[in-house]
Amino acid sequence: MTQLRPDDVFSKSFDWSLTKRVFGYLKPYRWIVTVTLIAALLIAALQPLFGLIQRAAIDRYLAPVGKVTLSNQQLYHGLLGLALLFVVLKGAEFIVRFAFSYSLEWIGQKLLYDIRSDIFGKLQRLHLAFFDRTPVGRLITRVTSDVDAINNFITNGLSSLVTSLFLIAAYATIMLSLNWRLALLSFTVLPVLYLSTTYFRNRLRDSYRETRLKQAVVNSQLNENITGMMTIQLFNREGRNQVKFDLVNRALMAAMLSTTKWFSLFLPTVQLLAQIATALVLWYAGEGILRGNGVTLGTLFAFIGWIGQLFQPIQDIANVFNNLQAAMASSERIFGVLDTEELVRDPEQPVPLESFRGQVDFEGVWFSYDPEVGPDTPERDPRWTLRGIDLHIQPGESVALVGATGAGKTSVISLLSRFYDVQRGAVKVDGTDVRSYRQRDLRKRIGVVLQDVFIFAGTIESNLRLGNAEIPLERLVQICKYVGAHDFIMQLEDGYQTEVHERGAMLSTGQKQLLAFARALVQNPDILLVLDEATSNVDTETELQIQDALAKVMHGRTSLVIAHRLSTIEHCDRIVVMRKGKVLEQGNHQDLLARGGYYAKLYHLQYESGALVGD
Repeated sequence: MTQLRPDDVFSKSFDWSLTKRVFGYLKPYRWIVTVTLIAALLIAALQPLFGLIQRAAIDRYLAPVGKVTLSNQQLYHGLLGLALLFVVLKGAEFIVRFAFSYSLEWIGQKLLYDIRSDIFGKLQRLHLAFFDRTPVGRLITRVTSDVDAINNFITNGLSSLVTSLFLIAAYATIMLSLNWRLALLSFTVLPVLYLSTTYFRNRLRDSYRETRLKQAVVNSQLNENITGMMTIQLFNREGRNQVKFDLVNRALMAAMLSTTKWFSLFLPTVQLLAQIATALVLWYAGEGILRGNGVTLGTLFAFIGWIGQLFQPIQDIANVFNNLQAAMASSERIFGVLDTEELVRDPEQPVPLESFRGQVDFEGVWFSYDPEVGPDTPERDPRWTLRGIDLHIQPGESVALVGATGAGKTSVISLLSRFYDVQRGAVKVDGTDVRSYRQRDLRKRIGVVLQDVFIFAGTIESNLRLGNAEIPLERLVQICKYVGAHDFIMQLEDGYQTEVHERGAMLSTGQKQLLAFARALVQNPDILLVLDEATSNVDTETELQIQDALAKVMHGRTSLVIAHRLSTIEHCDRIVVMRKGKVLEQGNHQDLLARGGYYAKLYHLQYESGALVGD
């Protein structure tokens, strides 16, 4: 079963430091926040007035009928005036509520936009090691569901909290000022309400927490099953996986039913207490009316309405707790991403870079993908990927890296592009440590063609440009002809304007490789070209096209080539053979074969058995 990570669970019911950070996003919108608070205050001030109007209508005009002589005209005009005042105040309430709702939603959307932008920007700055150990689905949840939870708390929970507090204060004030005895009688059930609310809140908190945990398990199971669907169907695992999913799905259902149970008990409890308060007021005020002790029928009518309206915001405040729980958990996870240390950072004073001559030096490089491995880690530790690499490449030299799986070839490419930083030693280009350059400047001068080509949703042209609108279409066509991609592009329905699906599902592996090769050349990496197994997954005809382009492109450029097929790197100036993170031997193709060493064994193994040398 999928194991939960610490960020799947709650740490605190309320964290003031997280709340302050969330509210920090509201600082640019202080004026609209002020407008929202004023609108909430006006709503609270208007609500009790309707009860006063009803009280006046009863006590002045309806109750005196038959007791006090009032002309029909006086009765008509009096009630008409109160009715018009009621309508005017309702109209004012409509305008204020619109202002409140719109401004609050505006704030929520701005908050949502800013937080999502910050997370996306942070993700683009984080080093690749972070993505190696963090599932994509988890990061998508941070940008979507977790941000929505904060927005929901601001626009629903927090708004309900603010308006409820204002309403409670307004109702309590008007009730105490009108008849303090009736008001205090109405408040007698509040201690019971507080105790019951606290009890149900704790039960709801536990149930809600359990629901979130079970939901996380279901999401993880669902993600694993969808991403591994080919393996599931290949090994006929559908039935077993259905059983496993049913178990976690049933646990989620039970947790949600528990939450529903406590909600179902909580709401009637609040309503029951409100009715008890109403009964007490009816008993006391009714007796007062009969005895003539100053309590009027209009006052009784107003109090009955205010009691119901007083208990509703109290109930709303209790419900806010669930939104708060979700917001706290989501905030903790979001700020966990935003606070992630950026291990690969630009220097404060980067070395200016216009172009490379192409000299590359690996000087005593020790590297591990494990973030816990540091400069002081013993050399015998098995977590080291590269172990004391010394490699010197002259400008314009073409060098091939070969070796079995896990030899460290791709790590050399990654360090040169500074996707990771070394723990010991230095990687230098033109005599300067790559950590001294701005990452953008460094990678702009390095062309990389990967084995696993990523094609973005969009057109062929947009995939070649990668956002650089300054590149003319003529150059794109020229490069595509150069690498042999133009012909198959023109055979597509709309040529360079053909829409491709995400990850290039409509293209063959060879076509994607050719596009990737063209994409690297379009960016004009005229100093350094890095190729990572660009021809490992293409057919013989396509490989010949790429090899022809490679011979032209590599001329005069410093080039590092990794290939499964040793035939593709025979023409390189130098071949570096790697094994278990070390440079085992190096030389040209003929020299290495003549030595009869590890390279010769790999070469003969491949051509005698038809196998490919792995990475």
